[in-house]
Amino acid sequence: MESFAELVLGSRHCQDQYAAVGPIEQGSLVDDGGRAVSASVDPQGARADEPAREHVLAVQGLVRRYGDLTAVDGVSFHIDAGETYGLLGPNGAGKTTTISMVAGLIAADVGSIAVSGQVMGPSEVAVKRHIGLVPQDLAIYPELSGRENLTFFGRLQGLRGKQLSQRIDTVLELIAMSDRAKDPTKEYSGGMKRRLNIAIGLLHQPALLILDEPTVGVDPQSRNAILESVEALSGEGMAVLYTTHYMEEAERLCDRIAIIDSGRVQAEGTRSELITLVGGVDHIRLVGAGASVATASALRELAAVEQVAVDGRALTLPVYGVRSAVAGVVPTATGHGMTLSEVEITRPDLESVFLHLTGKALRD
Repeated sequence: MESFAELVLGSRHCQDQYAAVGPIEQGSLVDDGGRAVSASVDPQGARADEPAREHVLAVQGLVRRYGDLTAVDGVSFHIDAGETYGLLGPNGAGKTTTISMVAGLIAADVGSIAVSGQVMGPSEVAVKRHIGLVPQDLAIYPELSGRENLTFFGRLQGLRGKQLSQRIDTVLELIAMSDRAKDPTKEYSGGMKRRLNIAIGLLHQPALLILDEPTVGVDPQSRNAILESVEALSGEGMAVLYTTHYMEEAERLCDRIAIIDSGRVQAEGTRSELITLVGGVDHIRLVGAGASVATASALRELAAVEQVAVDGRALTLPVYGVRSAVAGVVPTATGHGMTLSEVEITRPDLESVFLHLTGKALRD
């Protein structure tokens, strides 16, 4: 095996191994310095009188084909500083192809990408320094320790001396692995290797961190540690692009979510917006003695209640706006003879949204 120093010096060519992406399409704004100011990529559309904003990432109309297969078909979105944006979809939906184009690893056939206001091009190495990429496949050297791996990748990013040492200490603390930094990574668990992968992506303090399915194949404890690390990043102002097929991860981490399937964004918005988009309603289930036709009739008179189903000692109510609805439902039920032993609230989730939009389960 080559020495650590030889690895560092011999891998300089890795900095230039990037592919191109296409030029900015009509509709993107470019200043006289060649910087993309705004790409108007929000599916809802920006108001004409709104000032142009510089997004950390602006993606418009990306298309990528492999022969007769269109893997990505017109994908557009943007991410602002401090925002975690999720691409949620099953395997084969086009998530990894999309982020590969965003990171400059493969070329887009059509469409435009701008990172920190700068157009991503065929050899824009300086632009790519704004990105930290954490791929699905582990990118670490098993014979090196965690700290040595971080030193190696930090030097590839141009970090040296005290600055590099401080950044290594910071990211090790973030992923809670300072105590294992000197151990060879071949002795790490799968979850620890994934956490180190994230630390490598964070070393150079990128404006945009791209995480491609970072919790695949890890144990529950490591998975939770990874999610906690990601949660902390947006609080520090970093923009995060997060791909996953786990609904609960998207709900926990992401400020906005794009549901992607067959290479297309089927819907995009906050969790609440996505559920509202498909007409999702919440359900309140009341269990107790005294459930009667009279109780059900009184509940039906409430504006937020769509209907009431009576099943023995239980009443089930589809409602709009559960937080405000429950304040009227509970006193109405008890005021009409029902003694409650249980109140259960069920809210629609992204799984049901995905099923509604695509006609299949998220993990199909």
